[in-house]
Amino acid sequence: MNTLRRMKADLAGGLLLLLVFLPGCASSLLREPPPQDGAQPPGDFPLSVRTLGADHRYAQISSAELGARLMRQSGGRPLDILALSGGGAGGAFGAGALVGLTDSGRRPQFTVVTGVSTGALIAPYAFLGAAWDRELTAAYATGAGGHVLKSRGLGALFGSSLFRGAPLEQLVDSHLTDEMLRAIAREARKGRLLLVATTDVDSGAPVVWDLGSIAMNGGAEARARFREVLVASASVPGIFPPVVIDRETHVDGGVTVPFFVAPSADGANVYLIIDSTLNEPVRQTRLRAGDIMSRSVSAGLSRMLRTTLELTAEDAERQGTGLEYAAIPTAYPYRSAFDFSAATAGSLFQYAFDCARAGRLWTAFSHARPGDADALRHPIEPQGVGAQCPADDALIERFAAR
Repeated sequence: MNTLRRMKADLAGGLLLLLVFLPGCASSLLREPPPQDGAQPPGDFPLSVRTLGADHRYAQISSAELGARLMRQSGGRPLDILALSGGGAGGAFGAGALVGLTDSGRRPQFTVVTGVSTGALIAPYAFLGAAWDRELTAAYATGAGGHVLKSRGLGALFGSSLFRGAPLEQLVDSHLTDEMLRAIAREARKGRLLLVATTDVDSGAPVVWDLGSIAMNGGAEARARFREVLVASASVPGIFPPVVIDRETHVDGGVTVPFFVAPSADGANVYLIIDSTLNEPVRQTRLRAGDIMSRSVSAGLSRMLRTTLELTAEDAERQGTGLEYAAIPTAYPYRSAFDFSAATAGSLFQYAFDCARAGRLWTAFSHARPGDADALRHPIEPQGVGAQCPADDALIERFAAR
């Protein structure tokens, strides 16, 4: 049995290692090709969004078209856009941050909410706002995800995943109520956007889904489609089985993009919640295959996140877009993206809640290049939280490992 456990651990490490190198192409996949006149591309965002029409057929809408439509509807007022990253159990950080922002009275009503992986599971609550904070807290602060890692036993050696898919499906289904779907549909009819990314295994490309359009179709079929997309976005390949949607095979959106900002809109206010750390703490690694693979995965994911954040900041500068972000500080005792225990989830949720409530959540980018700590640092005065918060974590330390 111990031998089997070691085999499964090494296999999991190898599969997760693929997640490091596959996302290396994320930014090139998401950026529009430069215009022939040599002008800069208009932003780091998906080229198109898959939306569901009244005829129950999917259609592709360009991000530029969506952006233009939103600007017309807003009457020229700046849009508030929230992007939620992946991070597994780190989703408790994003959930606590949102509820804390509500408590502080400084939570915007986001015109657009985007999500990847665990961020996709948080996104519906973020989209619906403070009225759904109770449900968001129950989903992330109580260790509700602790049962999702159910081993397939010997079946893992021959199947498509190490763990069963049913527990994740059941978890999503238990929170995706008809009431939630109707509420999302109402907000989508106002022109707001709820977007979630998956990865098409066959094409190796990210697919962005307009969940609001799915919700507006209503009924059992819409609920099933909505659930499929959420489960697919959170299904780490090799860990959970892939999800087949309209004869396409989809897995975790984090394979191709750690987070995304869409659609592009000049002068928008972009808020980014990263449900993991950006820098890996220095620690000794044992010379064993599983440990080396695990460490390599963590280091690669951190580097990908930093690179994507820098590219997003450059695009924000080019468009005159405000960008604020929050990530789990390196100093926080964050254990693992797969530690779904109630104690770990509850502590991380409460930490983010306290920092957000105290006004110490966000770090803001100004129109300067990453690495200029004085220009990038956004001073926020402490308001009663003793521990170091995301806003206290100096950017120069976050990018020191570049």
